[in-house]
Amino acid sequence: MPENLRDIKRRIRSIKNTEQITKAMEMVAAARLRHAQERVEQARPYSQEIDALIKRVAGSFSDLTHPLFLARERQQVGYVVFTSDRGLCGAFNSHVIRRAEMEMSKEEEAGLIIIGRKGRDYFRRRNYNILSEFVNIGDDPAVDQARGIARTLVDLYTGNIVDEVNLVYTEFISTGKQQPVVYKLLPLTQPSADNEEAEDTLNIDYIIEPSPEGVLAMLLPRFIEAEVYRAVLESRASEEASRMIAMSQAKENAGEMIEQLTLLSNKLRQAAITKEIAEIVGGAEALKG
Repeated sequence: MPENLRDIKRRIRSIKNTEQITKAMEMVAAARLRHAQERVEQARPYSQEIDALIKRVAGSFSDLTHPLFLARERQQVGYVVFTSDRGLCGAFNSHVIRRAEMEMSKEEEAGLIIIGRKGRDYFRRRNYNILSEFVNIGDDPAVDQARGIARTLVDLYTGNIVDEVNLVYTEFISTGKQQPVVYKLLPLTQPSADNEEAEDTLNIDYIIEPSPEGVLAMLLPRFIEAEVYRAVLESRASEEASRMIAMSQAKENAGEMIEQLTLLSNKLRQAAITKEIAEIVGGAEALKG
């Protein structure tokens, strides 16, 4: 058997093993995606309701002095970039990193808070200003992890280290569509009478005990935690969707390569057989002569 034919058969076996691995990873990603998608759908209503509640409370008072509502001159802007801890998820990380770099290019000074090992390694190699990092979030993010991230963001803002905090994460729209988005988290914006959506809220006379500031002091940390937690879940669902699609494409590519190599192997085998037959026929004719 020709050496190149043995090499082709060896390559076919290797690609078949890869095909089995990618198929298994696709199935695992699909199972994780279903779980992550359920958690995203559960987290969104809570985030929306607490946002509406804060707007109702804050919109009723014009003299709020809570530090999270106080905007200041934008000197250093903080960007919280949500990436993955593991690879093999297609263009998931490159898309969100590219969006973060595009936003930071507009700023004079920018600081990074990195979620995920892939983002940390990328920005560290390029000597970006990394203010904080969170890795090993895991496949099943907990509220306590989001609480730790939220506490760090509030400390950076109230400590005047950053003058604005933006979340850069991948929003999960569907299994086949995920979109990097930028969400301004801090400073919070108090509803104004110019906003038609808030007009009805501002006209309601609320009685709040012990005080609006006291209620907001209790609600705002929960709101920040909810927004960070939702961004973590959106990113996790998008990551698994990207990984499932990437593994599916890899499996299909492996199948196509196996078909091409099998066809090539058959052609080489046929050529070898034809050559042997020709040699036998030639030898027989030589003996007759």
